Amino acid sequence: MVLQENYTLHNGVKIPKLGLGTWFIENENAAQAVKDAVGLGYRHIDTAQAYGNESGVGEGIRNCGLARNELFVTTKLGAGIKSYDGALMSIDKSLAVMALDYIDMMIIHSPQPWDEFGQDNRYFDGNREAWRALEEAYTAGKIRAIGVSNFLPQDIDNILEVCAVKPVVNQILAHISNTPHQLINYCQENEVLVEAYSPIGHGELLKNKEIIAIAESYAVSVPQLCIRYALQMGMLPLPKTANPKHMQNNADLDFDISVADMGALKNFDKIKDYGEASVFPVYK
Repeated sequence: MVLQENYTLHNGVKIPKLGLGTWFIENENAAQAVKDAVGLGYRHIDTAQAYGNESGVGEGIRNCGLARNELFVTTKLGAGIKSYDGALMSIDKSLAVMALDYIDMMIIHSPQPWDEFGQDNRYFDGNREAWRALEEAYTAGKIRAIGVSNFLPQDIDNILEVCAVKPVVNQILAHISNTPHQLINYCQENEVLVEAYSPIGHGELLKNKEIIAIAESYAVSVPQLCIRYALQMGMLPLPKTANPKHMQNNADLDFDISVADMGALKNFDKIKDYGEASVFPVYK
């Protein structure tokens, strides 16, 4: 059962292979979503400062009925935080808002502020400063693992050139029809685990007739096919939902996609329109 399986990060910390994403879950609903997920067997919860639901997630973690060390909690530094002092304050704020003694993993949400995402300025100096703060919190035991999100190879190289602690993950947009193979290979070659957010293409893959047909051939749902695809690519999928039925379905992955079908899925045409989600910078 995938909910009982782990990856081992290069620093030796174990991370559950499937996580619950909480993007767009309102703060007042986050605690219940966490408790529902934990009740179904989830042990990995992913949030971010930008999501505005850290306090709800923290409440759910504290009140879910499990010991703190049985759960893996990730949050993310705000994308606009590109200074050492700002990052230190932000790390401590997340700990306070979540009311947790430690965070299992904290990652830089983006190499650039969202309003500059995809532009020329890669904020190399600012990311090094934010990384230095994460390293200090890691050494102090406030965080068990540190990583990045939406980083390209040049952004990761910038950190690797100066870091005392290497990033353990890079959380990126990755799904059927948008699989950045070169970036994934680069990360894996550098012992950086790839986490796949929006593994169902923000819901757009539910509309694809070819993908529906492949899912039906395995007697599974499209989300199950998409999540299994990410796992077979060696990634850690983070499907987001507050619906317990969807949580259960997303974790029921007792099947394998054939080599032939994986080959086909790796080469699907890229989605060009994510509907309402297209305004989010990562999708531009």
